[in-house]
Amino acid sequence: MCEFLNDLSSELRSCTEAVEYPDIMTFAFWCRKANITKYRADFEDGRTRLGLGLVFHITPSNVPVSFAYSFAFGLLSGNANIIRVPSKPFQQTDVICRVIKRMLDNDKYSKIKSMTAFVKYEQDDEINGMFSANCNARIIWGGNVAIKSIRRLPIQERCVDIAFADRYSFCIIDSQSLLKLNDAGLEQLAEGFYNDTYLMDQNACSSPHLIVWLGEGIEIAKEKFWSAIYSTVSEKYNLEEVNAIDKYTLLCKNSIELNNISSFSNHNNFIYRISINELPDNTDELRGKCGYFYEYDAGDIGDIAHIINPKYQTLTYFGVDRSSLLDFVVKNRLSGIDRIVPVGRSLDIEVIWDGFDIVKSLSRIIDVK
Repeated sequence: MCEFLNDLSSELRSCTEAVEYPDIMTFAFWCRKANITKYRADFEDGRTRLGLGLVFHITPSNVPVSFAYSFAFGLLSGNANIIRVPSKPFQQTDVICRVIKRMLDNDKYSKIKSMTAFVKYEQDDEINGMFSANCNARIIWGGNVAIKSIRRLPIQERCVDIAFADRYSFCIIDSQSLLKLNDAGLEQLAEGFYNDTYLMDQNACSSPHLIVWLGEGIEIAKEKFWSAIYSTVSEKYNLEEVNAIDKYTLLCKNSIELNNISSFSNHNNFIYRISINELPDNTDELRGKCGYFYEYDAGDIGDIAHIINPKYQTLTYFGVDRSSLLDFVVKNRLSGIDRIVPVGRSLDIEVIWDGFDIVKSLSRIIDVK
């Protein structure tokens, strides 16, 4: 399995179509041998494990590369896999599937081929039900409604469900650390933030919607930060007309419904910024897309503890000591925040995701005394 994933990494990195997509390159870098070997070292605990059997992967329709990670998790845990790829057309999905198909046609990987099926279809309870009834585990990526729909389908008594539901993510930036950046450092930060947000139109569960600012000189830091973001976005991002209209519609809706807005700023249609003067308990309902962000100036990180609930997934940070962020979660016994990663790493899917060790969850222990 490790050799197959390493070969897949090499094939993708040498594919002229694939190199055009940063998310494919991120996956290719992730599944290289050095990284997978590191995971294997973490996985080996002296116990004998076997895969659960057949895993049915229902992957998100709006994220083009998640299916590839899910497939890799199934392989690493020793399972046969049926992977439902996004029904929405994505070039990234097509490129990865073509490369995998070419590899599976090689006799070297005939065993993996016999254990693998990629399928594509619109939402269909009959098909989902057929796969569900015959699998030993399901990985369900999707919204809360989709997960509830899938869970209504009959499964075997010992079938394991791992569900990745709707989550909310945010970013913390220390203003003084940002103001110390030179031009190259600021450009790198802007590139990382772009990848966290615009690359998936803010649709990924780990993409931040709320930006929390800490420290002194916040207004100057904001101007420097958003100017750099605008330079990156205006050069790289294709904002479709329908998304621009949706952003303006959301602005109008927020203006009517929210009583905590202190100001609004925009950089053409690429960036909408809603500054709020207090964080309500339902802050996780403040969701933007395609470059629509809520901002809050905090005197201290403790000011945001009251909003954290189980819906919170990823905290991205810049200029803040990560150990202080971990202490913030642990000492406040927060029910949410499963990931704390630097800006630019929010979309990096790992074996541990949403607080689950996916590979271990897809395997069983043979206990020998």
